[in-house]
Amino acid sequence: MTSQKKILDLFEDSLVSSSADQTELVLMADDLNLSRFAENIIHQNIAQSDHNIFARVVLGKKLGISSTNRLEQKEIEKCINQAIKIAQFQKEDPNFVSLPKPGQRIENRLLHEQTFSVDPRDKALRIEGIVKKCKADNLFSAGAFQDKKEALAVVNSLGIKGYFKRASTDISLTVNDKDQNCGWAQDFNWNAKNLTVENVGQTAIQKALLSRNPIELSAGKYTVILEEAAVANLLLFLSFLGFGAKGFIEKRSFMAGKIGEKLTGDKITIVEDPYSPENPGIPFDYEGVDKKRVVLIENGVGKGVVYDSYYANLAGLESTGHALPPGNNFGPYPQNLVMNEGDSTEEELIASTEKGILVTHFWYLNYMNPSKTMVTGTTRDGTFLIENGKIKSGVKNMRIGQSILEAFSNVQMMTKKRKLCPQYGVLLFVPQMKIENFNFLPNQ
Repeated sequence: MTSQKKILDLFEDSLVSSSADQTELVLMADDLNLSRFAENIIHQNIAQSDHNIFARVVLGKKLGISSTNRLEQKEIEKCINQAIKIAQFQKEDPNFVSLPKPGQRIENRLLHEQTFSVDPRDKALRIEGIVKKCKADNLFSAGAFQDKKEALAVVNSLGIKGYFKRASTDISLTVNDKDQNCGWAQDFNWNAKNLTVENVGQTAIQKALLSRNPIELSAGKYTVILEEAAVANLLLFLSFLGFGAKGFIEKRSFMAGKIGEKLTGDKITIVEDPYSPENPGIPFDYEGVDKKRVVLIENGVGKGVVYDSYYANLAGLESTGHALPPGNNFGPYPQNLVMNEGDSTEEELIASTEKGILVTHFWYLNYMNPSKTMVTGTTRDGTFLIENGKIKSGVKNMRIGQSILEAFSNVQMMTKKRKLCPQYGVLLFVPQMKIENFNFLPNQ
């Protein structure tokens, strides 16, 4: 991976040639090492190193964006000139004010040398350990085990200059038998030595074995216990629907007009916190603006949304440092979501349930009614009936039709222990939940 000094020097030298009023350069780089396995065999090993450079230029109130994957000054200057040509053909944006100016850089070191030197042989041996346990129970394993290094650099002609790199590792595992009864587990860690691969294997195997001979339940409202991944599924979609300034300003967000009003039950607090010790993020966004901790929902009350420089200027506020990469149409978005903890254990959630459903995670979630945060999807890879405080049997996958805000209003208990769940480029640090009156639809 190219060094910090080389990148920043290269970008600053390239900016000199720009004839635009303002110019911004963004580097997104990653080194990925991935092992995929299925049917108890590693079938694919990938080692990939890639980078992308975006040039964004301003001509008055016209903007142009171009990109290249060539990391030489001559090619970057070509990319800038191409962005200038594109800008010349754009319509003026009357709401555009300026690219951001420098702020106070906040340090957030997150570099684990152990992850930078993951041994492929060690990865294969740890997968082999899972495979042996699966074979002993006549089960089949499939999954992905990866380690990744990422770097982000942002430089603009107004003085913004930032560089950050980090490394992470994660494993996702599905285990099934010949009748496709499945169990799933996942773990993510910034430090490869702390990744609990053996525990992931044990959990997925146990779920697959418990899923045998599943019963079918009728549609209706049930008490549910959502494991962390299922909670993260719902929180991610809630974030899609309401925590960004673009939808908020355009009044498409469920948060629009609801700041200061009750949205969920008292037990729920959700914060975008890139400085959380458990869920640290890159300390600046794709515009080089320092990220801020933003309280989104506090004790059930709507508190705020995240901004980039464009929507902050539109709202007469300061950016919270949540711009996405250049050229995106989504607007600002949180990437390090933290939900408050409860005071119970997983065992206590189950023991307190007379009749309910335990959900490992959801599959193919999609919107039914965005303004009401209504989503649909199915349970997946481990759904279980709870009776009299104990797991009784597996349950055939069920379809949900549920408002997320309503579900978060019906939370009865949460675990003190929380887990870091990666989903679609977002990291969510969440507990397990016990929720009343969770709605299941008839399977189509």
